[in-house]
Amino acid sequence: MTDWLTRIRAAFPGMALAGLIAVAASGLATHYGAPAMLFALLIGMAFHHLSSEPRSAPGLDVASKFLLRLGVALLGLRLSIEEIARLGWPPVLGVLALVCLTLAAGLLLARLTGRAAAFGTLAGGAVAICGASAALALAAVLPRQRISERDVLFVVASVTALSTVAMVLYPILFGWMEHGSAQAGFLIGATIHDVAQVVGAGYSMSEETGDVATFVKLQRVALLPLVVLAAALVFRESRASLAPPWFLVAFILLFLVGNFLPVPEALLQAANILSGWLLITAIAALGVRTSLAELARVGPRAATVVIGCTLVLLMAAIAVEQVIF
Repeated sequence: MTDWLTRIRAAFPGMALAGLIAVAASGLATHYGAPAMLFALLIGMAFHHLSSEPRSAPGLDVASKFLLRLGVALLGLRLSIEEIARLGWPPVLGVLALVCLTLAAGLLLARLTGRAAAFGTLAGGAVAICGASAALALAAVLPRQRISERDVLFVVASVTALSTVAMVLYPILFGWMEHGSAQAGFLIGATIHDVAQVVGAGYSMSEETGDVATFVKLQRVALLPLVVLAAALVFRESRASLAPPWFLVAFILLFLVGNFLPVPEALLQAANILSGWLLITAIAALGVRTSLAELARVGPRAATVVIGCTLVLLMAAIAVEQVIF
């Protein structure tokens, strides 16, 4: 009990900062009619200097990771089977094809730039599945002599920064392409690296777009254990846990509860409101922790692989969307 109280006290300043930014972002969004998550991200980035402060860093870490995953898990209650049935099987198969293509692109670009296949697997997997989480999971099974800690840190920083840029630019791009909610949601969920930015970009366009984007993104996340297992077999390592992320399991369970059990409407609305606040707070914390300058700290060959995989995924997703919708 004492240990939990100590952790809560340590996390409180950073979480309070993220919460205040979330409140300010919501107020600005209401006043100006703009997306609250975008305001939360931009305001948070203005306080980046606080990300390394000993008092605020633990809470920012909790807010940007645990609160985000809890908010995503609660989204399972609002997703209906009818919505999934309306999408059909083609998007599921499209996501699988995009993940395989992006992994292949990572290996090819690594070869062309003189980087090791392990780095191509690390970068391609991070872009294809779920950003920093996938990078850390893959790093656990890749041989230490083929991948350095600096490589891992670069991939984590770069995919997070690129996801942040995509969160702002992709909704503008897909809006300019005049896509409907389902199409835009598929593209956002299939192309942006991290779960946080997928949620932020999707719900900045519309509620339906956010729901579809989250569902598509979690399909990519669900492939993480398979990709980690494949990497472990190829590189003859098996140290990493192959268990699926807890928030994915919780999302599926809550999805089943919401669709097959009589859940009171008031409880569904409360969960929806709580999820919204958790996600805005997480986006605010993520903004505080984001520094685009970190992209320039590693050589151009590594950046070429990560950016190249990102562009391949974007172009392929647009092509797939044209076929399945």
